[in-house]
Amino acid sequence: MSKKTGKKKPTPSVKGTLEITRSGMGYVIVEGRDKDLLVRPQDFNKAMDGDIVRVKIKDTHGKRLEGVIEDVLERKQTEFIGNIHVSENFAFFAPDSQKPLPDFYINLKNLNGAKDNERVVVKFLNWEKGAKKPEGKVVSVLDSVNASDLAMKEIIIQNGFPLEFSQKVLEEAESLNDIIEEKELAKRKDYREELTFTIDPADAKDFDDALSIKKLSEHEYEIGVHIADVSHFVLPGMAMDEEGYTRATSVYLPDRVNPMLPEKISNELCSLRPKEDKFTFSVIFKITSKGKVKEYWLGKTFIHSDHRFNYDEVQQIIDDRQGVYSEEILLLNSLARIFRNERFKNGAINFSSTEVKFKLDESGKPLGIIVKESKESHQLIEEFMLLANRTVAAHVAKIRVDKKPIPFPYRVHDTPDEEKLKPFVAFARKFGYKFDMNNEEETAKSFNQLMIDVHGKPEQHVLEQLGIRTMSKAIYTIENIGHYGLGFNDYCHFTSPIRRYPDIMVHRVLHEILENNIHPDNKMEQKCIHCSQKERSAMEAERAGNKYKQVEFMMDKLGEDMEGVISGVSSFGFWVETVNEKCEGLVSIKDLYDYDDFRHDDTEYALVGMRTGKKFRMGDKVQIKLVAANLEKRQLDFEWIPGLESLKQKAVNAKKKKNPKKRNQN
Repeated sequence: MSKKTGKKKPTPSVKGTLEITRSGMGYVIVEGRDKDLLVRPQDFNKAMDGDIVRVKIKDTHGKRLEGVIEDVLERKQTEFIGNIHVSENFAFFAPDSQKPLPDFYINLKNLNGAKDNERVVVKFLNWEKGAKKPEGKVVSVLDSVNASDLAMKEIIIQNGFPLEFSQKVLEEAESLNDIIEEKELAKRKDYREELTFTIDPADAKDFDDALSIKKLSEHEYEIGVHIADVSHFVLPGMAMDEEGYTRATSVYLPDRVNPMLPEKISNELCSLRPKEDKFTFSVIFKITSKGKVKEYWLGKTFIHSDHRFNYDEVQQIIDDRQGVYSEEILLLNSLARIFRNERFKNGAINFSSTEVKFKLDESGKPLGIIVKESKESHQLIEEFMLLANRTVAAHVAKIRVDKKPIPFPYRVHDTPDEEKLKPFVAFARKFGYKFDMNNEEETAKSFNQLMIDVHGKPEQHVLEQLGIRTMSKAIYTIENIGHYGLGFNDYCHFTSPIRRYPDIMVHRVLHEILENNIHPDNKMEQKCIHCSQKERSAMEAERAGNKYKQVEFMMDKLGEDMEGVISGVSSFGFWVETVNEKCEGLVSIKDLYDYDDFRHDDTEYALVGMRTGKKFRMGDKVQIKLVAANLEKRQLDFEWIPGLESLKQKAVNAKKKKNPKKRNQN
């Protein structure tokens, strides 16, 4: 209460993300606050799980902070899967969800042909003031060929991505063409005569980057990084642009891609397919054979790709030192090696993470799991894309309008959280590895030295995984704090506009700078936050899709014994990743009660037996048996198989030592 007026101070409102538990209670997560705000169901005010909301803080007289939702700022999910129930006068829709969701009212004119009890996708329309239920319309009746197909669609929708494009967006895309007009030709540099090729995965359809190479002298080359000019076709104000921004990213699941833009754009107009003239936005470098960049040029271009390589073909050329365009490939690879070594010398961190790819049959059923390796062919492309991205970011970072930096979507990565780093450093020390934490540069060097020293050792997996967990998450923001993991002062995403909306934003700002017609966007930070959130949602969808396929693959292996590595530990058990299949499941602590009383030691990242001293520690190899595979929950359950001397026997022996029997007095 104010002393001067005697009136109560207005309670503040904050912005955050609503998370609803299975019990129905809500919590609003507010960035910068240690504790979440409790929101009771009667105070949701039409908000649903995952929505970004404005919440008013209640006066709770010093107890736990509670809030009342005032407004929904952004819906996480606008499409839902469930069952439709049709009566004579109206219909209602019951969405599938593990979290509480309201039923939707469906006007009969919005049934789109759906019949009673059919499985459908419904789009959220509105939630009128005073209405008890939201209103929706049926987008499509689900006619999935199998349970796996339906599961993938549910994963996409549950993470806030629509399955289909609206008719308006599709019509807009179909109306476009790639005819090269004379006035457009005059605005661009023509690189169609230069040797140009793409290098992508064998199954790729959208080729958004290409490399060109021309020898200038004995030790100097002109190398172009050419990126699909999506912003030439997708203009601000178009329905396609609004849809691209809303999605913000393509979603890659094991058996499909849910694209950010319609296929007419992603696979046809903008895809840098061989033997076709294409609009591109390029960074052209003059580079010496020793990897020194002497100068660069940025601008709009035309290219004509001469050849489409996949990674395996390029790797074969690198290994054999012969093949089509081998001289050019080998030169680019030698430069990429120089750039890569230079990066690590300047503080980039060399973390390696395991990625899996599924071998699928025609129906999408997994037949096998392949561990993806990062080979030199991948690193070749990676290094030139990194070079282009950092060059664009550094160029923009120098520009000022009214003495202020231009709002621009930098890709930043903060330094490690010291509170997360300390326990990791202490744990690494137990294996004999030292860390210098005097400054950011020395910490990065210590990480890299650790990755070299640990390679091939039993503790490699655990220290790599824990090291990655100490890192901050990379995000988009206008605050240019640099990219710690890559060791760059300036960095952005310029090279994948077909599948990432921030790259389109980068292209637009850069084009304005080059045209000297800059219009600073005061909503850029808001757009960056949205794109970062959608990126996280896409990653969650991709993890869920992989997990589903892993469980589906493992269902045929029930009862089999396997070798695994402990990948995580908690108070209720430990997770094991199988060595051969790279599939993760849980060994419940309940299944260990017969052997010992295990307690969680978070400093050791281990479960420790109170009687036997047996440890289950992250990185340890264990033998396990697959006992359950639940597709609906995307969950595997393992049972631990003891070694030759069982823990039961160890426990008995320990008890005997503690309480020895009295000798017979006779």
